[in-house]
Amino acid sequence: MTSWFGQIGLPEVIAALIVLALNAYALTGGADYGGGVWDLLASGERRREQRELIANSIAPIWEANHVWLIVAVVMLFTAFPSAFGTLGVVLHIPLTLLLIGIVLRGSAFVFRSYGSDERVPARRWGMAFAIASVVTPLLLGIVIGTVASGAAGRASEQIGKAGFTDVFVWPWLAPFPIAVGLFALALFAYLAAVYLTLDARTQPALREDFRRRALGAALIVFVLAAVALVLAMRAAPRLASGVVTAPWSLLLHLCTGVAAIFALAALWLRRFRMARIATAAQVTLILWGWALAQYPFVVPTTLPIRQAAAPRITLELLVIGLAGGAVILVPSLRYLFRTFKGESHTTR
Repeated sequence: MTSWFGQIGLPEVIAALIVLALNAYALTGGADYGGGVWDLLASGERRREQRELIANSIAPIWEANHVWLIVAVVMLFTAFPSAFGTLGVVLHIPLTLLLIGIVLRGSAFVFRSYGSDERVPARRWGMAFAIASVVTPLLLGIVIGTVASGAAGRASEQIGKAGFTDVFVWPWLAPFPIAVGLFALALFAYLAAVYLTLDARTQPALREDFRRRALGAALIVFVLAAVALVLAMRAAPRLASGVVTAPWSLLLHLCTGVAAIFALAALWLRRFRMARIATAAQVTLILWGWALAQYPFVVPTTLPIRQAAAPRITLELLVIGLAGGAVILVPSLRYLFRTFKGESHTTR
């Protein structure tokens, strides 16, 4: 750990801020994607009420949550332009599909909520919203898995030497990235189900519906995490080694395990607010585990953070811009959440 602190500089700080923005996006936008998953899987005699609860939970703040993804992308192309260029070229297919999914999901949600009152168009827009909510986080996880495994970096070195599919298709259409995509999808669904148990406080039957879904999703998350780790042993050995044998890995696994067990116990005992805090901590620890395992690379194993960083003056101006923007952004988002998600307006 001492050697790590000796290598911490402005590029590493900005890389950490990118992960922090992704962390915020996972806890907010990720839960919105998970809500779309449960919209698709709504069933039973209360399926209409389930969808209404999901829509009411997402509606006030779903668009604002994307600000964290925008912040992460802006920091990436400003602070690490070579990494942004590499990922934008090699992963242009899944990234394009990801953007289409984000736009389609948002448009479908608006048209379903505020469009025609006729049942058939509303049902079609609802299906588009739900399917996009499944495909988009799946693609997001696939992109992360491709980067973390080093496949994106290796593919970038083959541009002009190998065929189109070898460079732009097979690196992300591989078992490990797909496993990470499925893991991300299950994790977001789990997060959403836990959040929705709070939103349904005045509706005990709905609360129990999502409590059961949360418990089931937690089991799926555990299984998919194990599958991804097994696949990483071969497809991403550096990542797997970092997760399993790094000096920080034991502490990280202990903290993640405690958070997971605490979340499950809180769900079992119907302590839903405590479950939400523990689940958010679990997701946060998983995300930072990936970031630490990938360190010191932006794009493993071709672009280390220092090598990919922009000139220092650019980094310094970026930090100044981030500090100035945070003065406006953070209080504005806090006010937005308090206005639409405060105790007087919701059941949280």
